[in-house]
Amino acid sequence: MISVLLVDDHQLVRTGIQALLNSDNEIQVVAVADSGEQAVAMVGEMAPDVILMDVSMPGIGGVEASRRILRQNPAIKIIGLSAYNDGPIPQQLLKLGVLGFISKSSSAEEMICAIRKAIEGKRYLCSDVANNLAFQNLLDNHQSPFGKLSQREAEIVTLILQGKTIQEMAEMLSISSKTVNTYRYRVYEKLKIKNDVELTRLAVKFGHLDTTLM
Repeated sequence: MISVLLVDDHQLVRTGIQALLNSDNEIQVVAVADSGEQAVAMVGEMAPDVILMDVSMPGIGGVEASRRILRQNPAIKIIGLSAYNDGPIPQQLLKLGVLGFISKSSSAEEMICAIRKAIEGKRYLCSDVANNLAFQNLLDNHQSPFGKLSQREAEIVTLILQGKTIQEMAEMLSISSKTVNTYRYRVYEKLKIKNDVELTRLAVKFGHLDTTLM
């Protein structure tokens, strides 16, 4: 039996995914967590085989939680889970050693496939992510400027590329609009750009956004 820790800050999402996974005879969701902090604490107690980790949560978030968990126990298999399939976050997770990245809109079959691949030590990207990412760019030796970003800055970039407004980003990340703008300007400084148009062009250049979105 493959034991799974499901981490997501939305109860409805946790309930739905748990029901989907528990329908498989070889997979069991043994625990759920609603934050990165709680996930880090629970892993030390139960050591699940696989963690399904929501990447965008208040607090330390899924990227930093994955970093801490893998530092403590490199053998644990982590799969990133997100409603958004582009932006730099998948790249950050794969560089940390996370074995997969799937969309919250993925089918039960695809989620189960990702979990089984992870148990085998193989990487898995859901079809949506694979279509939006230049996967080879993540594995070659070229340094992407997006690698300079913090986890929260990467989340802001992802939401900008999705066309979200400042207010929408603030509500989704449970932070103020002023804080969103602060992160946004930090992104501009680190990437040496001046606006969202230049951000989009840079994202396309480094394979973080499909050129059809230009």
